[in-house]
Amino acid sequence: MCLNGQKIEDMSKPKLGVVIMNLGGPTSEEVVQKFLYNLFRDGDIIRLGGGKFQTGLASVISKLRYKKIAEKYREINGCPKGCMGSKYCLNRENKVVSDCCSPINPLTELQRRTLEKTLKEHLPQFEVKVYTAMRYWRPFGDQIMDEMLADGIEHAVLLPLYPHFSWTTTGSSFRDWEDIRKKFAKEGKEPKWQEYAIKSYHLNKAYLESVNIRVDEAMERFTPEERKKVHIVFTAHGTPLAEVESGDPYTVQIVDTVEAIMDMRDRHENYWISYQSRVGPQKWTQPNTEDLVKRLIKYGIKHFLMVPVAFVTDHIETLHELGIELPEELEEDGLHFEKLEVTGGLNDHPKFMQALVEEVEFRIAHLLGSDGDKPAESVSKSTSASKTTATVSKKTTTSKAAKTTSSKTTTTKAATKSAEPAAKLSDKPAKTTTKTTKPTVKPSKTTKSSAKPTNSQTNKVSAK
Repeated sequence: MCLNGQKIEDMSKPKLGVVIMNLGGPTSEEVVQKFLYNLFRDGDIIRLGGGKFQTGLASVISKLRYKKIAEKYREINGCPKGCMGSKYCLNRENKVVSDCCSPINPLTELQRRTLEKTLKEHLPQFEVKVYTAMRYWRPFGDQIMDEMLADGIEHAVLLPLYPHFSWTTTGSSFRDWEDIRKKFAKEGKEPKWQEYAIKSYHLNKAYLESVNIRVDEAMERFTPEERKKVHIVFTAHGTPLAEVESGDPYTVQIVDTVEAIMDMRDRHENYWISYQSRVGPQKWTQPNTEDLVKRLIKYGIKHFLMVPVAFVTDHIETLHELGIELPEELEEDGLHFEKLEVTGGLNDHPKFMQALVEEVEFRIAHLLGSDGDKPAESVSKSTSASKTTATVSKKTTTSKAAKTTSSKTTTTKAATKSAEPAAKLSDKPAKTTTKTTKPTVKPSKTTKSSAKPTNSQTNKVSAK
């Protein structure tokens, strides 16, 4: 029986809202400028001095760069037949077919719908609704908070679509959410729901399996003979070294994830870790992905599988930066390679959805009347954190950034506690707590590679 479209039995269930958080992406050429402005204005992700200076600089940079960036989005347009994004998308509202829409918009909406369906199956005792809050373009957090208030949400779980915690991504989204709550409180409409934050899930077994399956799928594009020659390059979004040195756990967690995946693969392939998407004049984590691949080609390696390990959807940094720009850069520099493939995004892969469901269930275990088993992890953090950060060869030197990450970075309470109200996440951690042990380099079980990654400190400005 239904009342105003709602089942009577659902009206007595507690209302659970899950907010998936992501970067967002532009939906048209004119929006690209606004998106870039919002991105460069965020002092958490790009430090340009803050205040009016950063706001002014963000305005100048976005005006100068948006047309060039818009051309990249045209090449990977995510909605060529009409809007597939959220109900807050301007293209949907205006019934416009865009030729310049980031794929992150329709793919995140796909993830939202799939996760909501899966959670309803796993949590029939709740009335579940999943929302999307983007950081730099619609739907913004204030739009979602208004919707959740109207829906009468009683329990809220913040679920960033960043498996690895960083103050520049997850931390920025959490702080933005807190700012909105404070703003709403001043306006007399502060949310009353209980709120729980998921900070990272980089060792969740189902998540690791989903990445490993994508690697297997991409390996099928190589012939059996070619697979013996493939070098896997796990590429993550870089972070400023200042963040690493201040205690940001992101790069350590990236290493944990890669080592766990290679354990699943019995370490049959040669592999590397690199960092992409440098933005601004600061020094960023090394080795840079493009620099690393160029160095490997010079050492005679011709077959590459690029694994964008920190990204959970196909978007500009995977489809364009790795799939289009990287091969073009290599060709322009006269560097010959036989084959370079990029793994597909996790998107709505069942294993990835399973990982997200497990994390939600764990955070609300007390509401389920159980202790809640921690989601399965492939390896212990203490074991994987001590492994190599760049390659499988004992002789391979790690970059300055990787060394800084593994030997100096400390894990803060905010990045390791399993669950607490997000309102406690507004302050950055102290620069240090207790130091981790110096990592040891673990060689591959197979062929040792003689190639060494470059330690170039050159910084290249690129806006995504």
